[in-house]
Amino acid sequence: MTDEDRGERINRELLELLNELRVALPGVQVLLAFLLIVPFQEGFSRLDAGDRRVYFTAVVLTVLSSALFMAPTAHHRMLFRKRTKEAMVKAANVFALVGAFLLALALAATVYVITSVVYGDGPAVWWAGGLGGFMALLWFVVPLLFPTRAEDGDGPALDRSAGAADDRKGARSG
Repeated sequence: MTDEDRGERINRELLELLNELRVALPGVQVLLAFLLIVPFQEGFSRLDAGDRRVYFTAVVLTVLSSALFMAPTAHHRMLFRKRTKEAMVKAANVFALVGAFLLALALAATVYVITSVVYGDGPAVWWAGGLGGFMALLWFVVPLLFPTRAEDGDGPALDRSAGAADDRKGARSG
């Protein structure tokens, strides 16, 4: 059994989520910065109408992903001390998952545009689809393959076997 009460668990979950978003957000910001300067480059005029649509889609998906990743921080500030932390953590979890999904789409669209310019539309479809599929598998399917137990929450005490309990007792006293 964990020593964490409900409030401590919610605080830990919020901190974990915000830390995860701090890792993801710089990548989204770099992608957005790259995408925002592309139209001002000399070669942008060579993109055909289809590539421009895919490019613009990548920009919009990246902006939406960025907004979703930043929303939990804004919500935390807006709702500070209003006793809504548990609902906020649940909503932020959804925002993070949807933001990651949109980021995967944005990355695939960006790969499509770059590959289309360098190698043509045929390879662009394969590379964008393949890398998009890889991200979907890695980010959304692989986690579903991890074994879970209903009693495990997501807290620090994951292994409830006698040996693990003895190890924790020894760690506390040592």
